[in-house]
Amino acid sequence: MKPVQFSERDHDLVSAAVMEAEKQTSGEIVPIVARRSDAYHDVGLHWAIGTVFVALAFFAFFPDYLRDLAGRLLGDWDHQVADWKMLTILLGDLILDFLVVRYLLAIMPLRMALTPRATKARRVRRRAILLFRAAAEARTAGRTGVLIYLSLDEHRAEIVADKAINDRVTPEAWGEAMALLIDAVRDDRPGEGLALAIGRVGAILAPHFPRAADDINELPDRLIEL
Repeated sequence: MKPVQFSERDHDLVSAAVMEAEKQTSGEIVPIVARRSDAYHDVGLHWAIGTVFVALAFFAFFPDYLRDLAGRLLGDWDHQVADWKMLTILLGDLILDFLVVRYLLAIMPLRMALTPRATKARRVRRRAILLFRAAAEARTAGRTGVLIYLSLDEHRAEIVADKAINDRVTPEAWGEAMALLIDAVRDDRPGEGLALAIGRVGAILAPHFPRAADDINELPDRLIEL
């Protein structure tokens, strides 16, 4: 799959969508895009450790394979290979298995493909909350900040809102905005997808937080790429 890229036109489209949405609400919308939300180094490590246990279990159930391997490697004419030799070869095999898998999963696309979806969902949500706390939480007078976060490699998005919004808007209300965003990104229209999601978020906020006559812009109206 071709990597998703945001062009200058996409940035302009998203900025215009934020300004348009905020004309009808005192809510402040912050769109952030990241290539990925985590390096998932632990996933590669877990697969490597799992491979070691699988190999160990295999040789425990089929010890004759280990004896045959030891005999071939040592060129031993005897039918019985000394225990210390077998155990040394077993250790070497386990170390090799660990290193092969560990270094194979240093290849990011492969590591991402072998990362469970639930793990990706948790990491994306955690990163979205951390970014929200840094970029939007309690940074508006009415606690009306909203973060729209898109993590490209995981193909996931999150919407995180400030306290005043959470008190009035249920998490399920963001479903349509999320669907608009993900569908457009899948069709290689990332800028348009973010713009549509921003528009939908603005429409949800407007009845609860209409824009006051003295409302000021408290957060930047632009796309932040990490």
